[in-house]
Order: sequence, then C-alpha cells, then structure tokens
Amino acid sequence: MYVEETLNEFLDLWPHRFDYLFAPHPDPGTKPDWKTETSHPLSDRLIIQGTYLYGVRPGPQTAYGLLDIDKGSPYHPKHDPLALNRICEALESLGLVDHISITSSDSQGLHIYLPFSGPLPSWQLAIAITALLENAGFKIRPGWLEVFPNRKPFAADGSISLFNGHRLPLQQGSYLLNDDLQPIASSQAAFVRQWHSAASRNDINAKVLKRTVRQARREIYRITGKADKFLNDLNAEIESGWTGRGQTNHILGRIAMRSYIFGHTLYADTPLSGQALIDDIVRVARALPGFKDYCGHRRDLVKKATEWAHSIEAKEKYFPYGIGKAAKAPIERTGPTWNQQQQAEARENIQQLVVAFCHQDVWPDGITPRYDLLCAAGISGSTLYNHKDLWHPVFITERQQRTAENPPVPPVLHKREAKASARGATLASSHTSLLGIVGCNRPDDKGFSDLAGQINSVETEAGRNNPPAGASELSEGEQRLLEAEGTAPPEQLVLNIQWALQVVKANQQAQAEENRQRQQQAQQRRSQDAHRAQLLAWVDSGDPILETEARRQLSRMDASAQALVGSG
Repeated sequence: MYVEETLNEFLDLWPHRFDYLFAPHPDPGTKPDWKTETSHPLSDRLIIQGTYLYGVRPGPQTAYGLLDIDKGSPYHPKHDPLALNRICEALESLGLVDHISITSSDSQGLHIYLPFSGPLPSWQLAIAITALLENAGFKIRPGWLEVFPNRKPFAADGSISLFNGHRLPLQQGSYLLNDDLQPIASSQAAFVRQWHSAASRNDINAKVLKRTVRQARREIYRITGKADKFLNDLNAEIESGWTGRGQTNHILGRIAMRSYIFGHTLYADTPLSGQALIDDIVRVARALPGFKDYCGHRRDLVKKATEWAHSIEAKEKYFPYGIGKAAKAPIERTGPTWNQQQQAEARENIQQLVVAFCHQDVWPDGITPRYDLLCAAGISGSTLYNHKDLWHPVFITERQQRTAENPPVPPVLHKREAKASARGATLASSHTSLLGIVGCNRPDDKGFSDLAGQINSVETEAGRNNPPAGASELSEGEQRLLEAEGTAPPEQLVLNIQWALQVVKANQQAQAEENRQRQQQAQQRRSQDAHRAQLLAWVDSGDPILETEARRQLSRMDASAQALVGSG
C-alpha cells in the first residue's frame, strides 16, 4: 500500500485514501482545479510533502460527518448569524452535540466536522444527517449546504458507489475557529485534540442511526439495474465539467436528463419540471468546473437551458424515475419542434456559408476540400452528412457554377457590381453572426466571422434579379444521381451561388481593367519624363533653334499641367 507514519495522529483520522482528490495550489482568489486519482491510494508522505492540495472521500464506513457552508450561502454566519446554531440543534437528536469549526480555504467558507467514537455505515449517516437538516428547513445543495458523506441512490444489492470528496483540513487558507468563529490555530495537534474531545461527547450508535433513518420524512428511492448505470454514466459526464470549447450543448443535455429523471431522488422535494427544471440546469451548469473558461453560452445560458428543458420534457421515453409516464402533463405543440428549428437553422447556416465561399472565390470542387472548409467554419461532420444536398458536388455541380459565368441574359447586378468595383466600392456588411449550429458551438476564428459578415450583401443582391430557370439545369447523369439520393439542392441556393460567382467575376474584370489603366498611365508618365529630359538637353545645347523650340514645348507642357491642377 504505502508507508504509514505511525506517530502522526492527524493522518490516522483519514483512513480511506482511495480515489483521492488533488489539485495544484491555486492563485489567490481562484478555485482549485480538482482531479481524481484512481491508480493508487493517497499516502501519508504525499500529504506531509504538501506539493498539492489533497482531498479524501468517505469510505463504506466513517467515523465523522462533515458540513460544508460556502461564503455565499444563506446559512453562512455573515448572512444569518443564527443559522449555524440551528443546524447544530437539528443534529442533537442523533447524538451529535459537539463539532469542530474551521475555515475551509481562503474563500472563507466553513467546514463543520462531526466526529464520533466508532465507524458507522456511511450511507446511513448520510441519510440521517440530510433528513434531519431538511426536516429543520435547510436546503441541501451545492453552494449552500453540503453533507459528507452525501446521500445518494444506491443499488438494490446494497453496493455503494463513490461518495463526494472534500479537502483535508488545515491546508492553504484553512484555520481552526473558536466559538466566535475567529481563527485561533492551524496546527494539526490542536485539531486532533479538538477531534478527540468532540468524539467523546458525540454519543451516536448504530441503533439510533437506523431509527433516525426509518423516521426520516423523505422517501428514499432505490435505483436498480440499468437506471443505476444510467445515473452513474450521467454523473461521469457532468461532474468533470468543461475541459475545452464545443462541449456546452452536450453537457447541458446531460444535466437536463439527470435533473428531470433523477432530480427528485437526489436533492429536490418533487420531480423537477417547467421553470424549476430550467433553474436547476442553470444552477448545476454554473457550478461545474471550467464553466467560466470554456462555456461559450454564458450570456444566453437561460435560453439554452430552457430549450433543453422543453426538449427533455417533450420526449415520451423520459420521465421522472419511480413516478412513471402518467406524471407527465401533456405538452401542447405550437409551431415546429425544437429539433425541427435546429435542423432549419443548420441548413440555413450551410447555405449561407456556401454562398459566402463562392463569393470570395474559395469554394473548392472536391468533396473532401468542401467538407474540411465547412467543418473549419463550425459545421459538424454529422450535420454535413445529414444535409449533403446543400454542399456535395453531386448536388452543387461544377456545371451549375459554369452556367453562372455565362448567363443567357446579362443581369443588371453584374453591371452594377462591376461598376462599383471599378470605383473601389466594397460590398456592405451588416450581418449578425450566422454560425450558430446544431450540436456545435460557434467558432472563435475571426476569419470566419468576417467571412460570414459578407453573406447578407450577396443574398440581398441575389434577390433583385434572378437568372432564367435554364441556368440551373442538370445533365442527365447528374439528374440520375439526384434521383438516387432522393433530394435536390434548393433552387434559391443554386441561384445564390450563381450570383455570387458573377459578382466574383465582375470584381475580377474590374480589377483587371483598373490594373490596365494604371499601367497605361505609368507608361505615359515615363514617356513624358523622357521627352522633358530631351527638351532640357536642347536648352543646354547652345543651338538657338533647338533652344527656342525646346522652350516653346516646355512652356506648353507646363501650361497644360497647371490647367489640369486647376480643374482638379
């Protein structure tokens, strides 16, 4: 196992060292980034070394309980000076009459240790403490009041999964407090003395514990079989929080499932639905690690939570555990469903990006280049696969693009854009972001934001004068491919691509004409400079005839130049 420090009584207080927590020492004012180590138990010497912050979990049996009250909790002494006394009074009937108060960290939260003489089943202690506190009116939830070991569903065979972990006392920012909650010490020896003193007074035994559990007001749900595995899977995906970008939709979906299906078995009084479900999704999401760093929907979190809450409530296969489908109130559908709205938004995004790429003349011909370009713009691979008719070469063909280069009737748009480009005009860009997609977060790449900003101007111009229907006809072979796929590209998308290509060609022609005029003007200036140099040479030649002619031509050239300046 590991080398035990036999003379250290403080370390003996934490016998369960498996699946321990660790985190680098954080900067002042920041929260630790906790991780779980499962490959080996936490050794005494690692704790003494103190390279990291460490935390432990209660095992199957425990000799202490712990209450965690955050600084922002309504039960913190700064907000309710009498709340701590009420909490302690609620636990006296269980035999817990003494406790140890410490600051948990620099955050000024409180940890209230409740030691007793002998180990007892952790799950029973969790149910008893939680029930007594809830019966006294306290709400057990993260950020307010947490209980260790925590009450949680357990399998029918009595096996217990991991309990929540807590940080070890007297690490960075943690101090012993007196009865007035003022710091008095940070030594492990003083903590051990208070521990033994409190344990000797807390006369709790297995019979009292079992009786309290039986008398608990709240019903204890027993989750069995597949439901137990489902809950554990949800916990595994939720509790790690955000570790990178692009995870928000997935995490919010899992939170919505857990809160709706299992919320009443974990912490809520009744099954969560409606606004209560939305509020719970928001609360859990904001408390997860990485939310501030990686969640791209912090500003519209309530909107996203509302969408997920409505989605989970609308699905017939999901319902509160132990309640049944009958508990679900029928949901009136008005307009398209959430999934239909997401699908429509995804198709719109793909169409607009394709038009923008064509407008910038970067739309490739091959399947893979098109796929990679759209994925880089923030469209997921699964979304592209489901909407191949909007981008795949089988549907958006090379022939359709060539048709746009030589339309049967030259449109007004072509001439107007060419003229605007010759004068150095730029297309207007007054567009909000179009990159919100189903199943993915908006990319942070500024280049694609700038690209999307040009889409509206292209579509606005495209709507003014549509080319003839013959411009979008397919060859016989292409038509067979479309029939095999069972769909065809939207006509408006084909027209938009054609107009975008016309704008690109008009801009290229205007640029070529501008370059030609610049070259011609430069050549004229070089010719004039050479002629002036020849005339000046005649002035200095000493030949009266050449000098007279030279001065006459120079005077005429200067007069022409002054006239041009005056007219400008």
